[in-house]
Amino acid sequence: MRFADRTQAGRELAASLDDLRRQEELPDPLVLALPRGGVPVAVEVARSLHAPLDVLVARKIGLPGRPEYGVGAIAGEDPPVYDRTALEMLGLTEDELSSQVAHERTELTRSEALYRGDRPAPRVADRAVIVVDDGLATGVTARAALRRVRGQGPARLVLAAPVGAPQSVTALSSEADTVVCLHQPAAFEAVGLWYDDFPQTTDEEVLAALQATPAR
Repeated sequence: MRFADRTQAGRELAASLDDLRRQEELPDPLVLALPRGGVPVAVEVARSLHAPLDVLVARKIGLPGRPEYGVGAIAGEDPPVYDRTALEMLGLTEDELSSQVAHERTELTRSEALYRGDRPAPRVADRAVIVVDDGLATGVTARAALRRVRGQGPARLVLAAPVGAPQSVTALSSEADTVVCLHQPAAFEAVGLWYDDFPQTTDEEVLAALQATPAR
């Protein structure tokens, strides 16, 4: 299974989530997108569920000199979540990543201010919260995001993504009440390989999506 782009992937994901809604398993739903790539996917989900859309900013903690290789993540003011297996394999300690964590904290604060402005964070308690991303690779960013939401007392916590590495989907099933992942290829490699069109989502596109599908 391949997707033309994030919009088409979001529509297919929305169809699966609509089944949960019809089973009355999504009380008072709230869709939270992981920016930036998760936002165009989440727009389609929010529209289908007639649910408000907002963002949940989480930042990947990359290797020194290789920021694209995530070994941890942060969300909100919560402590970092690490891929312990990766740290052991690489012979890294948390202290050695302190500068990366500090940098990502700064970027997280900047992004939240940009996307939310003076608007307060949405109420999570006693709601069905659907956390949406465009794909699950290592899953560490999604893990940090899910733990952030779980700490706020949702009635139901769902993780939804069009595509993901099978081992990550399995691991994340312990963090969410339900994981909806349409395609779990054995030879996963990278999220972008499963999209025909996979440009980087810009801050401007995130802001436009939030304005078009506002949190209520």
